[in-house]
Amino acid sequence: MTTISDEPNAGVPTTVQDQEGGASLEKVRDLLFGGHMRDYDRRFARLEERLVKETSDLREEIRKRLAGIEAFIRNEIESLSERLQNEHEQHSTAAQALSRDLSDTTQAFQRKTAQIDDLVARNQRDLRQQLHDQQQQLSDEIRQRADEVLARLAREAHELRTDKTDRSALAALLTEMAMRLNDEFRLPAPEDASRG
Repeated sequence: MTTISDEPNAGVPTTVQDQEGGASLEKVRDLLFGGHMRDYDRRFARLEERLVKETSDLREEIRKRLAGIEAFIRNEIESLSERLQNEHEQHSTAAQALSRDLSDTTQAFQRKTAQIDDLVARNQRDLRQQLHDQQQQLSDEIRQRADEVLARLAREAHELRTDKTDRSALAALLTEMAMRLNDEFRLPAPEDASRG
């Protein structure tokens, strides 16, 4: 049995021993789990970069599609307006020329104008419907893409969770290491084991 004076750290205060033990424990933790933690950090960083890139790509694609839809609608409205204006001017000129002589020409012009208004109203309804359909399709596609990204993120998170070390096993291992470092962990002597 050793005496207190035989121990190498007998003269060292307890707080210094605790600090040395804590530093050793940190070194052991870094040796055991440092590689895994750096690997997890790299995987999370890659996953975050990929998610940011896919979100940015999706946002850019949506912006392009919306710009295309806006340009299409603008062109259609301008075309209809020009057509309506041209037809209106032609009919107006013809009506002014013929209205002096024939009253039925005025009635025909009014009917034609009503038809044009109906055509414009129908075209506007069609354009609104097309815009609504394209918007719905784009919304569905965005929702689908978002679901795919979330599902992929959930799969990646699940894989990372299943790769983690069991907490109770880690706690038992660290406790045993701390006891060994503090020289508090004793294995039974061979003669004790044969008696028991």
